[in-house]
Amino acid sequence: ATFAARSASELDAGVVLVNPVQAISPAHPIERSPYSPASRRFANPVYLRVTATETFRNADAATREAVESLAPDREGELIDYDAVWTAKRAALELLWPHRVENVPEDADLSGFALFCALAERHGGDWRDWPEDLRDPAGPATAKARDELGDRVAFHAWLQHLCRVQLEAARTAAREAGMTVGIVHDLPVGVHPGGADTWALNDVFAADARVGAPPDAFNQQGQDWNLPPWRPDKLAEAGYAPFRDVIRGVLRFADGIRVDHIAGLWRLWWIPPGEPAHRGTYVHYDAEAMVGVLALEAHRAGAVVVGEDLGTVEEVVTETMHERGMLSSAVLWFERDWDTPGQPFTRPAEWDPDAMASISTHDLPTVSGWLKSEHVRVRAELGLLDRGVEAEEAAAAEERTALLELVAREGIPGDDPVVALHTLLASAASRLVLTSPADVAGQVRQPNLPGTVDQYPNWRIRLPVSVDGFFTAKGVRAAVAPLAAARPLPR
Repeated sequence: ATFAARSASELDAGVVLVNPVQAISPAHPIERSPYSPASRRFANPVYLRVTATETFRNADAATREAVESLAPDREGELIDYDAVWTAKRAALELLWPHRVENVPEDADLSGFALFCALAERHGGDWRDWPEDLRDPAGPATAKARDELGDRVAFHAWLQHLCRVQLEAARTAAREAGMTVGIVHDLPVGVHPGGADTWALNDVFAADARVGAPPDAFNQQGQDWNLPPWRPDKLAEAGYAPFRDVIRGVLRFADGIRVDHIAGLWRLWWIPPGEPAHRGTYVHYDAEAMVGVLALEAHRAGAVVVGEDLGTVEEVVTETMHERGMLSSAVLWFERDWDTPGQPFTRPAEWDPDAMASISTHDLPTVSGWLKSEHVRVRAELGLLDRGVEAEEAAAAEERTALLELVAREGIPGDDPVVALHTLLASAASRLVLTSPADVAGQVRQPNLPGTVDQYPNWRIRLPVSVDGFFTAKGVRAAVAPLAAARPLPR
């Protein structure tokens, strides 16, 4: 709530796009990637602000002091999710006997809370549980529900707290005068051993993994280790599982960004034991999938943005625009590919029916791109198919071409970060976004596709604190051109 309100009032933002906040399995090691949730139907209590709950505010002084003493160490370059969850869980357990919030009855919520209680006892991946607990409707599972009743209620309470704070954030954004509000991100799929595959196992192709074929930034393809929907089972279920996911996200959102929206048409399935580049496309009923998305967004009065980057058929973007949905425009990819040298396209010529940005979490940050950090780290990890010298030369050519465009647009280039944001501000696109990593001068990109433990994905801290972010000189300088070019209505 604080972030949304301060973004609007202090930085004149009209929209805030947040990474997925979907649920994890509450067992160590905690999943780091927000794009591999245990469930897309529920929220992640790791993001709870414990001291903002009603129970904390009503607790006695001794309890509040004990809760605050559990705050984890915020020092270090990397985020320790296990330490964060251990501290927050302990704090919430201290508050649990004093709870004042009433949790409404909800069968789906109860089922998810049971999964969480079982995960605490048997591990975060249900495929490793005792065999008789792998069936959510089995007698052993029903017995476990009775035995773990208090713990099931605890996890249901956590979800209720998440819902309260998600709604508070949305309200704060509206009260701050944001023209769009909060847009939530929908990941492509779920963890293969998470709550959704446990509850809806027959709808997933459990042995396959979703990914992407090779492209310029990921030359060996991508394996996201996410099980795909089975198109036949989705159709048999009347697309209700997909509808429930969309409806759950839009419950607390003014908009939704659908990651890899081309997956509503086709997904790159990788067979068991095969590398990412040996996958194949499996097609879905796009008319039905897009129809469900459009209907739920219409009911919620929400903006829809589709991430249509990479290897995407033209019909994807065309259909989105026909349905009133925004596509995605990213500076690194906006080029005239038919012209020798592939010069960058002027932002004033970009698609108006798009949400534009300089980069994404899977691509180099501004500072990293300017320093060829994306070449250095991929070479170090053996992720390049061609030599380092060729990659360095290509990166230098790209920098020269883009900075020449900056100069042709009459933009001062003494501060390249500010200059590129000034260039972005001229985009014809309806929505324009920047990222904390870009404006704060972060060199390393948040996520490096093609890696798991070789790179600290999703653990890299910003060089400034959340409070300091809004007042940092570099941040304000980078954001100023956007606010000047696109002032909020007053």
